[in-house]
Amino acid sequence: MSDVKIFGHKKPDTDSVVASITLSYLKNIKGEVTTPYVLGRINNETKYLLETFNIKTPKYLNDVKLQVKDIKYDKDCFVYENCSIYDAYLYMRDKGITGIPIVKEDKEIKGLVTNRDLLEYVVEKENSILDTSYNNILNVLEGKEILKFDDEINGEIISPSYRSTTFMDEIVLNNTMILVIGNRHSIIEYAIENGVKMLIVVGGSQIKDEHIELAKSKHINIITTDLNAVETTKKLVYSTYIKSILKEEKNIFINHNDYYNDFKDIHDKYRFTNYPIIDSSNHCLGLLRTNNLKDKIRKKVILVDHNEAMQSVDGLEEAEILELVDHHKLGSFSTLNPIRINVMPVGSTNTIIYSMYKKEGISIPKEIAGIMMGAILSDTLIFKSPTTTDMDKIAVEELEKICDKNYYDLGISMLEAGASLKGKNKEEILYSDFKGFVVDDKKIGIGQVNTLDFKEFKKDISKYVTLLNTICEQEDYYMLLLFVTDILSGGSYVIYNETAKRSLETAFDIEDIYEGYFLEGCMSRKKQMIPIIMESLEKGR
Repeated sequence: MSDVKIFGHKKPDTDSVVASITLSYLKNIKGEVTTPYVLGRINNETKYLLETFNIKTPKYLNDVKLQVKDIKYDKDCFVYENCSIYDAYLYMRDKGITGIPIVKEDKEIKGLVTNRDLLEYVVEKENSILDTSYNNILNVLEGKEILKFDDEINGEIISPSYRSTTFMDEIVLNNTMILVIGNRHSIIEYAIENGVKMLIVVGGSQIKDEHIELAKSKHINIITTDLNAVETTKKLVYSTYIKSILKEEKNIFINHNDYYNDFKDIHDKYRFTNYPIIDSSNHCLGLLRTNNLKDKIRKKVILVDHNEAMQSVDGLEEAEILELVDHHKLGSFSTLNPIRINVMPVGSTNTIIYSMYKKEGISIPKEIAGIMMGAILSDTLIFKSPTTTDMDKIAVEELEKICDKNYYDLGISMLEAGASLKGKNKEEILYSDFKGFVVDDKKIGIGQVNTLDFKEFKKDISKYVTLLNTICEQEDYYMLLLFVTDILSGGSYVIYNETAKRSLETAFDIEDIYEGYFLEGCMSRKKQMIPIIMESLEKGR
């Protein structure tokens, strides 16, 4: 069962982070396999809430782009470098593949051997020299071990085809030779006396006991086989190590973490049929064949607290969206398959998730109840936001009983933690809770932060304006705003890029707006900021 990734938007606020955690817990209790993620650094408010209830911050998710490991390649498809050419061929034949990765004992990749390499070895090479092991020879010849003194067998293959006396008169044998011989005892004795590397006795012939004893004293390796001399000589050359026919120019390996599109660029250049797949330690994981490319498994994801593609993870278009849980208006994105959508006009995504727990009849643990309540309080500004609904209040009332913590005290403590500017630069403050939109090809960015004292922002307004102007120019924003929401005063102060002044005056019906202007009662980005600005821009087409 593949893991499903659950995450909120790119600029994670408390509701989105907690929603990924609480929904993942619910899914896993039901027997599904899910993992919560975040797409960016969590803010101080969220950090405070998670620490209060001893909940770990979800892991960071960089993207959900298709990777090589998302293709159904042949896993654990390789042979070891000291495997015989014959066994490598049988492996390839049985697997129906035209190439095979070659690895060291620890599975570190050495290279790739293809059917063409095997054919070249058989047809074009002089194969009288053997570099292999005793066991390889034994296996390939289906032989019987008589004497074994060496694991490694290196030498020249000799197979006498003329009279014994002529052979002994004309051929000088030594310890670099492998003699293939039948029931010719005089040559066998001659070979043993001259200390050949190995005797391979063919045709089911028996070797004399005195010859075996003599060979023991000389440390000569002996194998017998039922194959005849021609069959033995032919198959013997295939017992050599597969590593001996490796070619460096075939050494193109693909890391399983590489993006699929990057791999496609490599494939378009080289047009190979087979690619060894490796991990970051250069260990072989298997073989990717080009006929595997159609078998891609897209990453499965669930979106919470957002439904705009530009707010979501990179590579979303390459993933399979299974479900959407959100409390915003629907954006314009498409999916490959039908999905489950749970969108409700409430103040927090976690209010929806709370209702899902109730519907499924699943009890909520104290820690989950605590962060769920905190997330609802965060998004509704402790019920002061106009987005607050009775469902939010009922959920908090029930969750308060489970987690045994006063909702108002928790809300204020969270806001105090979130309002702290300690350790943050101005760009981090702007992006701590940020949403981007496009209206008639115009990019709009709105950051929102909460405060209990606007004085900290007021003294640095000119620096914030400079930052907004710079980002607008660099990233082609038409309008970039920072709303500083004062919970106690019940409104928001707005700071904006200079060219947005007239658009803001029109949108909020103000004759002469200025940096740091207080918008009384304006606390909800979803209901009071974004809709007003979008409507104004659409009217001004």
